[in-house]
Amino acid sequence: MGKEVVYVNEPENKEKFTNDFNRFYTGFAKLYDISVRILPFWKRWIKTTIPHIQGPRVLEVSFGTGYLLKQYVKQYDTYGMDYNEKFVEMLREELTKKGISADIRQGDVQAMPYEDEYFDSIINTMAFSAYPDGMKAMSGMYRVLKTGGKLIIVDIDYPKNRNWLGKLATKAWIAMGDIVRDMRPIFERFNFEYQEEEIGGFGSVHLWIAVKH
Repeated sequence: MGKEVVYVNEPENKEKFTNDFNRFYTGFAKLYDISVRILPFWKRWIKTTIPHIQGPRVLEVSFGTGYLLKQYVKQYDTYGMDYNEKFVEMLREELTKKGISADIRQGDVQAMPYEDEYFDSIINTMAFSAYPDGMKAMSGMYRVLKTGGKLIIVDIDYPKNRNWLGKLATKAWIAMGDIVRDMRPIFERFNFEYQEEEIGGFGSVHLWIAVKH
């Protein structure tokens, strides 16, 4: 990728990394929810996943406060899983108030409580860069995705044309603690057929559509 592109090494203490992220989002859960709702670019980025969803059974991993899940929940047999108990509580309460049915659970992407090849689509937005072990996270999602199913990811990477604004945006995410990875070898390790598109942030926000074979 060239000398000007530097990807982030995964942390040695993976448990501490996860706990630190979890505490941060627990403390700022309501502010985070408000931010997602009012920032048009964020909503635009994550909603690019919706046209690619195939059902009937859909899982969103690391749904945050659930803004995206609420956009499609009535169209599919919808499941959501997040590591953060506060996020799980907030989304369950909101869906219950609106009379919307979905299976919302707390859990770890590396040990998800679902059967093998259970889902037709898995969605993961702005979250893969917060996992301390990319291969184990991908292994967990691969296991529960059906053959022929879609894994739909939105996250951060460097812009392909290396424009300075996009690189600056990517480095800002890294400075905030995100693990920006080269996703190509991860997809190839699991034999996914995938497409990649830059969808915002001067090329720093990417959409990956990966099909399991």
